[in-house]
Amino acid sequence: MWNGKNKAVTFSYDDGVEQDIRLVEIFNYYGLKCTFNLNSGLMNESGSWVAQQGIRINRMPSEKLPELYKGHEIAVHCVTHANLQELSDAAVRSEIIDDKAALEQLFGCNIRGMAYPYGAFDERIMHIAVECGIEYARTTIDRHDLKLPENMLAFGATCHHSYEGLSKLLDDFLSYEGEQPVVFCLWGHSYEFKLNNNWELIESFCRNIANRKDIFYGSNSEIYLKNSNVNPR
Repeated sequence: MWNGKNKAVTFSYDDGVEQDIRLVEIFNYYGLKCTFNLNSGLMNESGSWVAQQGIRINRMPSEKLPELYKGHEIAVHCVTHANLQELSDAAVRSEIIDDKAALEQLFGCNIRGMAYPYGAFDERIMHIAVECGIEYARTTIDRHDLKLPENMLAFGATCHHSYEGLSKLLDDFLSYEGEQPVVFCLWGHSYEFKLNNNWELIESFCRNIANRKDIFYGSNSEIYLKNSNVNPR
């Protein structure tokens, strides 16, 4: 299915914070691809916040991002990370299409996907997303299995990186020898590794899943859509 392989791995990480620098280094070292879901209206000091234990989470300025995310996919996460279910149709459309346009200009690529902020979505929002040119959208509802999504406008990743059953799912994926295509999609926020002091979790996962001849490594669009696109810069 993917260059003759029926197993694929992808990652989906949100918000565009400083910890993405280390995360990208890990992905690049192991030859893995990620889709980064970004908020174009928060690429400044106002987008930063203080999290638990008084740790400040900083967004990154836009001028640093094209080079950082080179070779990975960029997707919509809405201009201001608003809860779309609380907005009017016009406001939802603006959050999506304005983010898409800004990111396309910044990265010089066609953007086809998104991740719903806070995982908030419904039929109305999916309809508007399609009108804005979105072809797939990730929710925060984990599947906890390896099946391909049935609805690309409301698909769940395999699991968040903090899922307690992550190791079991990884073992099931690596040992899979069936004929049906399977996908392992891991999602989260890179700042969580800083807050929880557990960078080894993602490094170990990447180390164990990388460099295998029976696995296709791609971005969300490369795996879920036929004609994919990644940041070319």
